[in-house]
Amino acid sequence: MAAERDYIGFATLAEQVHRKSVKRGFEFTLMVCGESGLGKSTLVNSLFLTDLYGARSVPYAEERIEKTTKIDKKTLDIEEKGVKLRLTIVDTPGFGDSINCEDSWRVCTQYIDEQFRQYFTDESGLNRRNIQDNRVHCLLYFIPPWGHGLRQLDMDLMRRMHKKVNIVLVIGKADTLTTTEVQKLKTRVLEDIEANGIQIYQFPDCDSDEDEEFKQQDRELKASIPFAVVGSNIILEVAGKKIRGRQYPWGVVDAENPQHSDLIKLRNMLISTHMQDLKDTTRDVHYENFRAQCISQISQHALRERNKLKRESIASSHDPQAQTPNNSINETDRLLQQKEEEIRRMQDMLTQMQEKLKSTQLNDAVIDV
Repeated sequence: MAAERDYIGFATLAEQVHRKSVKRGFEFTLMVCGESGLGKSTLVNSLFLTDLYGARSVPYAEERIEKTTKIDKKTLDIEEKGVKLRLTIVDTPGFGDSINCEDSWRVCTQYIDEQFRQYFTDESGLNRRNIQDNRVHCLLYFIPPWGHGLRQLDMDLMRRMHKKVNIVLVIGKADTLTTTEVQKLKTRVLEDIEANGIQIYQFPDCDSDEDEEFKQQDRELKASIPFAVVGSNIILEVAGKKIRGRQYPWGVVDAENPQHSDLIKLRNMLISTHMQDLKDTTRDVHYENFRAQCISQISQHALRERNKLKRESIASSHDPQAQTPNNSINETDRLLQQKEEEIRRMQDMLTQMQEKLKSTQLNDAVIDV
């Protein structure tokens, strides 16, 4: 009886949260960016074991002269063991395909900002119960295997995106390189990233109470950056076993073999181990940075309006020619008081958000207002 009296029941809170989350479902938005011919569509199909993209053709040279970057958005509802995931893939066909690629990054950054702005508008409205989260949680950026590191096009985009979205680097069509060449390219890319001050997605450190298997998996994931992947839409039968791979005259490349490709590691990172952290980083760092900037702009606009009203009020009070009715002066004073209260409220919100961002202890949590 004593044991029953000591039992309160809050230990079931985790089960309650789990049931509610499963019932509501989850959302995840993945942006894929890179020039044509790097296997982006094939990789997406391989990652999620679906045929989201049909057969695509690489544009000819004459088609690339005036090629522009577009946004191709597809949504897929996936259910696994009763858990529902609404997956949104944002493709960017045309990126890097034009002869002049100076502004290829612009469409990508505008799309990310638009989703932040829409979420900020919905969050500031009256009905906040059913806000749809279309914010981009991860950017898979494809690096060509035939280069010797990052190109100017790659660095231009990442410089403008690394404070807006979690960037995960992928070396496409890695089966065109030997194992030694893959490792050399990975090293060179990481050196270019550090030399140019670009911040890609950093895996969080493992907790000390995690089991050794999870810690080993985490070490392998960190050592695989950038991920060298091989995708395939073809199912082959090798030694009585069906695999997703590519057939060559000298042998078969198994896309899901860790010795041939980092596809499994990338899939585990995106879905099994770090999906929630990608969403948390988007919410707590990138979106909060955008939100703070919006509030700062609103506050500055309100300050300019207040100063304008104050100047008009002072000018009317010192002008003997002005026949301003008393009710007009009272209305001006009321507007001034409302603007001052709005500015104080915005400044308090901005201060609270800055303190919250500092407490996250993340490198990218610095707000430049």
